[in-house]
Parts: sequence; structure tokens; C-alpha cells
Amino acid sequence: MSIEGVTEPSPVFSACYGAPFMPLHPRRYAELLGERIRRHRAKVWLINTGWTGGPCGVGQRVAVPHTRAMVNAALDGSLDQVPTWRDPLFGVAVPEHCPGVPPALLRPRGNWRDPAAYDAQALRLAGMFQDNFATYADEVAPAVCAAGPALPNTDWVDRQSQPMAGVD
Repeated sequence: MSIEGVTEPSPVFSACYGAPFMPLHPRRYAELLGERIRRHRAKVWLINTGWTGGPCGVGQRVAVPHTRAMVNAALDGSLDQVPTWRDPLFGVAVPEHCPGVPPALLRPRGNWRDPAAYDAQALRLAGMFQDNFATYADEVAPAVCAAGPALPNTDWVDRQSQPMAGVD
């Protein structure tokens, strides 16, 4: 436990990770970021520095040396030509391998002893993301809305205990 009284991590969503300090709609900050990424041809990597292997009490934090290896590989270009697989729920391209990182860490569902529990947690997180994003969806481009998690056509709450087909 790292913060007094906190026994389990909980997802927190904040536009641009600082909503209280952002005077403009998050759409504008997304536009500025996108413009700069295009102008400078920047590569963007999302690195899991959080939890792996199961929920709190079962899994563990991603080891700092593995986080460092992922950051270093992103910065030094080691990931530029690595084949990727697409996460079917979140839509992100994940490297098949990364120097200094166990391959299993790059397949989060496979790190959980109970794949159905992973599926339920992933669906829960994706649903929370969509619920939070709904606040901003009316002011962003359709392409931005389409880039979010691809939830099944049924209500995500009803699917929390069901495995997702095709996730590996």
C-alpha cells in the first residue's frame, strides 16, 4: 500500500491528466498534440507502467527495469521495425517483442491466471473510458470517437463476467 488507506488501485480519468487546470475544451489540446505529432513526425508509444498478472492482491506492478527497457526501446528506435499485434478491445498496436522485456509482459491477457477475469476487467475499464469520454464526444471529430475502445454491441456491464472471443 503506497498511500495511507488505499488498498486497491482505482482508475481515474482526467482529460489531459490535468482537467482542473485546463481552461479550454480537451478537444483543443488533442488538436494541438496531433498538430505537433504530425509536424515533427513524432512516434507515440503508450507504455503500461501499471498492473500486470491479475487484479490487486494477485498481480503486481510492472517492474521498473521493464518499464525502463520499454522507454529506452521507444526512444532509441528499437521498436520501429518490430511486428505488432492489435489489441481487439482497445485497438492499440502492441509490439511482439521489446529488448529487455519478457515477451509475456507484452500479452497482458496471457499474464493473468484467469483469462475470464482479465476479460471482465478489460471490459470494465473500456466501459469506464467510454462513459468518461461521453462528456467530450459531442465536440470531437468522429475519427477521435472511433479510436476509443471497441466494446461489444451489448452493454459492457452485462459482459463483465464473460470471456471475449479472439483475445490472445
